[in-house]
Amino acid sequence: MKLFFSPTSPYARKVRIVLRETGQLETVEETPANALAEGAADMIGNPLSKVPSLLRDDGSTLFDSPVICEWLAAQAPDCELIPADGEARWSCLRRQALGDGVLDAAFSSVMETKRADAEQSAHWMTRWRNAILRSVAEMEKDVAGAGDRFDLGDITYACALGYLNFRLSDIDWAAMYPGLADWYQARAARSSMVETQPPVG
Repeated sequence: MKLFFSPTSPYARKVRIVLRETGQLETVEETPANALAEGAADMIGNPLSKVPSLLRDDGSTLFDSPVICEWLAAQAPDCELIPADGEARWSCLRRQALGDGVLDAAFSSVMETKRADAEQSAHWMTRWRNAILRSVAEMEKDVAGAGDRFDLGDITYACALGYLNFRLSDIDWAAMYPGLADWYQARAARSSMVETQPPVG
């Protein structure tokens, strides 16, 4: 199998962390891909021309990150990345949705800054930033008392916070929410997080 990814994509980082946390690196080849290149959609098997995209042994592909992560978790039945049922499952999926929402808002903000100044929307930039700030406050409440848990919801939170550090460092969430900062630092030390850090520069 092949996982097509970009080293700077936080969505792909989620999947790469799951690969490591479930011990599936030996069965999935991580393949860097430029989703913006000519013909990339055909190469990575995703008509949306987005990464991550997982090419399975039967020739079919899976996308996007929540789908790939769930499939990978299903291949490792002893893992507890996605609780099977009960409130723990809904908590995990809710946290994944919130973390992905932060990633969407942050990614959109970054893309907006690449437009010409006259074409940028102050309205949307403010809306996305407010969404991020509200969500980070919610994250701090969510992780209180989480102990050593590191499920898919936590992975998504960690990827979202890491992406804010990487691309929107002017949002000093760690100073605003020291409890969340401590939680993040403990997770950032995991080998799966260290090995998937985006390149500097």
